[in-house]
Amino acid sequence: MSRTLSAGERVLLLDNKKRRYLVTLEEGGEFHTHSGFVPHDSIIGGHEGVTITATRGARYVVVRPTLGEFVLKMPRGAQVIYPKDLGPILMLADIYPGVRVLESGVGSGALSMTMLRAGAVITGYELRNDFANRARKNVESFLGAEALERFTVEERDCYDGIDGNGSDDTGFDRVVLDLPEPWQVVAHAEQALVPGGILIAYTPSITQAAQLRERLEKSSFAMESTVEVLHRGWHIEGQAVRPDHRMVGHTGFLTHARLVGL
Repeated sequence: MSRTLSAGERVLLLDNKKRRYLVTLEEGGEFHTHSGFVPHDSIIGGHEGVTITATRGARYVVVRPTLGEFVLKMPRGAQVIYPKDLGPILMLADIYPGVRVLESGVGSGALSMTMLRAGAVITGYELRNDFANRARKNVESFLGAEALERFTVEERDCYDGIDGNGSDDTGFDRVVLDLPEPWQVVAHAEQALVPGGILIAYTPSITQAAQLRERLEKSSFAMESTVEVLHRGWHIEGQAVRPDHRMVGHTGFLTHARLVGL
């Protein structure tokens, strides 16, 4: 990646109140707020970390967004999985370059982008055409068109089955689910995953996680585990040190298991 900022890139503008604005740079474009406007041309060709001044004196620091920042600010139609859960999913599912992933419930593509950047090859199942298209656009916007070579989205229902046979080269190494009823996919995952493959499901409700665990206990999966990730920031300003008043508390539960034999 070039160190200079170019037209077509997304940048993050940070004001003096730590508010963040995601902007796509365009030649001749302008970023407008109540504090005036910033010509995109004053950013294009510059470097990250510079401070620019709007027409009414407001100042903004310009940086490229991290994946976590992009996920929270990107266009979306479905609720995204929060960054605090995306990192643990990579670890629990053991995502690495070349791993073959079946992802169902693609949504706006937050998890897809996270796994693609780690090198995964993803086949996504998504019921809604608008979500599938949004996911593709978000992936291309953040990772570039080359990432789409490893990202295929099919408009279909994972509850009806998964293509692929774990006993041959068509099988998947991982099955990653963001669905209301992931227990309905367990039998399909048993057939589609290679031996030793991992299933992981994100569920907002503990009753969903419990029902999935009950189904896993009657399957060929083992090493089941369910975790919840909590993330609490701290306010540190001189001698005033305390937990932040606000935090992203509960988002969902992560349940994972490994296929050990049929």
